[in-house]
Amino acid sequence: MAAMALLTTACGTKKSAPAPAAEQAQQTGIDVTNMDKTVSPQNDFYQFACGGWMAKNPLTAEYSRFGSFDQLGLQNLEQVNGLIQEIAVKVKGERLKVKEGSVEQKIGDMYNLAMDTARRDKEGIAPVQKTLDEIAAIASRDDLSKILGASMHYQLWAMYVDADAMNSSMNILNEYQAGFSLGEKEYYLDTDEQTTAIRDAYVKYVEKMFGLFGFDQAAARAQTVLRMETRLAKAAYSNVELRDPIKNYNKMSLEELQALVPQVNWRVYFDALGVQIDSLSVGQIPHLQEAGKMLADESLDDLKTLFAWQVIEGAASYLTTEIYMTSFDFYGKVLSGREEPSPLWKRAVGTVNGTLGEAVGQMYVAKYFPEENKARMLALVKNLQRALGIRIENLAWMSSETKSKALEKLNAMTIKIGYPDEWRDYSKLVINAEDTYYANLQRAAKFEQDYSLSFLGKPVDKKKWYMTPQTVNAYYNPSSNEICFPAGILQYPFFDMSADDAFNYGAIGVVIGHEMTHGFDDQGCHFDKDGNMINWWTEEDKAAFDARTKVMEEAFNKIEVAPGVHANGAFTLGENIADHGGLQVSYLAFTLNEASKAESQKLKARDGFTPAQRFFLAYANVWANNIRPEEILQRTKSDPHSLGKWRVNGALPQINAWYDAWHVTPESPMYVAPENRVSIW
Repeated sequence: MAAMALLTTACGTKKSAPAPAAEQAQQTGIDVTNMDKTVSPQNDFYQFACGGWMAKNPLTAEYSRFGSFDQLGLQNLEQVNGLIQEIAVKVKGERLKVKEGSVEQKIGDMYNLAMDTARRDKEGIAPVQKTLDEIAAIASRDDLSKILGASMHYQLWAMYVDADAMNSSMNILNEYQAGFSLGEKEYYLDTDEQTTAIRDAYVKYVEKMFGLFGFDQAAARAQTVLRMETRLAKAAYSNVELRDPIKNYNKMSLEELQALVPQVNWRVYFDALGVQIDSLSVGQIPHLQEAGKMLADESLDDLKTLFAWQVIEGAASYLTTEIYMTSFDFYGKVLSGREEPSPLWKRAVGTVNGTLGEAVGQMYVAKYFPEENKARMLALVKNLQRALGIRIENLAWMSSETKSKALEKLNAMTIKIGYPDEWRDYSKLVINAEDTYYANLQRAAKFEQDYSLSFLGKPVDKKKWYMTPQTVNAYYNPSSNEICFPAGILQYPFFDMSADDAFNYGAIGVVIGHEMTHGFDDQGCHFDKDGNMINWWTEEDKAAFDARTKVMEEAFNKIEVAPGVHANGAFTLGENIADHGGLQVSYLAFTLNEASKAESQKLKARDGFTPAQRFFLAYANVWANNIRPEEILQRTKSDPHSLGKWRVNGALPQINAWYDAWHVTPESPMYVAPENRVSIW
């Protein structure tokens, strides 16, 4: 559960970086070539706004989905690769000039190790053989508590450190369900033709991998893995159940944990893990109890088979080309529909980002994130906070008592833009070019585990970031009531310093509003201004809120994402609420700025679109993407976000301003009667 970042450049001295030639020539604001004007915006707004982009960006063999996020992510990856390659070449060719133990040495060696497939092919499975031998040598069930506590390679549950949901200023140990490789319980339980085919392919994959690692009875072992993982999956919470923060918070003493799951000697387990605790929060009680029963009633040989499989799975991407491609054939091709793996350099950059992410991020922001971008973003955020405050004050369904607390929460929200104020220290992480790639990654994983556990029982560090600066994403954290927008996402098509405000409010403005309203979605609404899981609603207001979100849930349940497959409105509810809120809030913020409207109006002569139309076009282009049928099915099971098409065609018909901007009438297939539209924030 722990996330998988230090250079001497001073952040305060960054200057605006000149854009590469390709970026200088880039269209600013609305790009009309992204559109498909053969389609009526009233009939299919997604195709109208994004059809041109989709035609220009067909899926290549590497991708199961490629969209605006991926396009920007690829640009960032290329930029980061350039920074890392300079170091990697120096480390490899001028080693005497590189200080041993420096961040430079660690980045260069990790990248070079990741790129050296010839060495990995020669090493075979030797890097993991010791761990597999240790599993084979387990002689007694009595040893399992200690072995599981000490192991980072195999586990039936996960432990991580995070804020106590009921005391958000302090960190606590949290337990979370784990132990089934397919991730989603539905893959083990659903009986439709597509899921059954995936499950059959998974068994064949497991069998082949056991064979590649030299195990006998590979077919029987594969069936054992499926049976045991299915047992864990049956007891696990569904993705909808995992969205309930109250249900997933079960604080108890060590004695209570021992009584709950007596098959594990928990004091021995935590001693082996290296922590001393008096209490923890168990996330999913039925799953942990089932895992305990498995340790008691499954044969020791079958348990060892499952543990060996977890080691094999964890190592598959870091050993031979044959092993990597066998894994890709299942996870890449069968599950996602991809035809080819990502190029080696992308995987190498991903490894460096995963192990030394903030160190890379410090280089990235120094070169690619001008300070004026941060200043404009802060201004946008302040305007959106104001707009959300106005919408809260004007809610007819919410009492003044609850409004007061909602406004307190909004005004207390912490805003993080671009990069952290303090960079992570990597001095204790050892990257040794003489060791195998896998051994270095295991050391990096232990470094991350120790880092996470170092916060246990201590006050929450409010300055800590949960994404690296180069990440193309954003987040809201309910336990700290904070929104975070890394530098990586603050670029076109999300944010454009050269574009009018209609564009920026429609794109990054909605993203900002989206994250803000996560503080008030079906999960965030359970947390107060300080991040504590405390009810701050009147009973009547919460009932009214739930009734309104139910309209959202049912609207998305009706969407058919593939033949016979519907969206899961309950699973995607939080993200759909946030999209709805982001649109409402950002549009209001834009309309409150008369100068912005006048600026956008001047552009009407160039593009032919009003400021309001430009706002919604910019929003739609954020979600432009092409996607394979296999990926649609996978994301419908596993992703709490709606598919890109439906973040447009499912969200906009709930927004009154969209009807006015595009003159949508009852004759349009996208039309939703006013009395049936979602109305929350």
